[in-house]
This record gives sequence, C-alpha cells and structure tokens, in this order.
Amino acid sequence: MTKQRTATIGALVGYSGVVIALTMLKAFYRIGYLWDPANQMRRGLSLAPFDDLINASSWFGPVFEYGGNFAFFVPVGMLAYILFQSTPRPLLATTLFGAGLSLAIETSQYIFALGYSDIDDLLMNTLGAFVGAVLARLFGPKFHWLWIGLASLATIIFVGLVTGGESLGDPSKVKQV
Repeated sequence: MTKQRTATIGALVGYSGVVIALTMLKAFYRIGYLWDPANQMRRGLSLAPFDDLINASSWFGPVFEYGGNFAFFVPVGMLAYILFQSTPRPLLATTLFGAGLSLAIETSQYIFALGYSDIDDLLMNTLGAFVGAVLARLFGPKFHWLWIGLASLATIIFVGLVTGGESLGDPSKVKQV
C-alpha cells in the first residue's frame, strides 16, 4: 500500500468520524454552546423531497441545511475519489460511497433516536460527494495531498473543539430562540 493511499484512508476515516459525530453524536458532547445536548436525542423522519425548502418560513434555514449537508460531504467525495480513482468508474463508485455513508447515518439516526432523518440530507450529501469527486478529478493528482492534508486538519481542529467543550462558550451570552 502506498503512502498516499494509507494517508487517504486515515484522512477519510478521521473525517468520516467528524461527520458521524456532528450528525449522530451531538447528544454526548458540546462545542461551546452551539447546541444543547439534551435536545439532540430525538427521532424524526421526512421522506418528502425538498419539503423544508418549499415550506420554509425564512431563507436562512434551507440555505444552512441544504448548503451545509452539501458542503459537509464534498471532502468525503474528494477523499473517496482518491481511493477509487483507479476503478473502472471512479465517479460512480465515489457517489455510491457517499450515498451509502449518508444512508447509514440517516438510518442510524432514526433507529437510535439520535437525530432527524431526512431524504433531503441524503440527496444533498450524495450531491456533495459527487461534486467532491468531480473537483478531485478536475484538479488532478497534484492536489491530492492538499485534500488529504485539509481533511486531516479539519479532523484535528474538530478534536480540539470537542476537547475544549463548554469552555469555548459563555453561557450568559446564550440567547434562547
């Protein structure tokens, strides 16, 4: 196994851990006061595509939800593409990997009551993985180490934020909405 392949697997495992922690495990830790862990253990299901977009009361919610889910999986797509680039259909393999990871997360959220399972999340995550693969392909192999490094850095920063926990926020400045 090459150094790059080993590093890519490590970066993908680490970044996937970040994705899982931020989608399913927020009931068990906190970063500052961004969310209340007590509110995270719930079960919900939405199988109506783009329902949040159609019924939104403001523009911010859909932009944050759809854009966030899309952007969240772009690094997954980049890293998976680096691993699958030598397969016969690397874009398809990467897109299916992203869809599979997202489906596993959405299903687990529902089964274990650890979040709101939404078809839109699955769609946007899959699209993000596909776009990540396209970007990795367009930029080519000379940028692969950059993608690996950035995903690894994001993972390290996340671990630091989780380690900082509540000390990163001031509870007196939390506004209830």
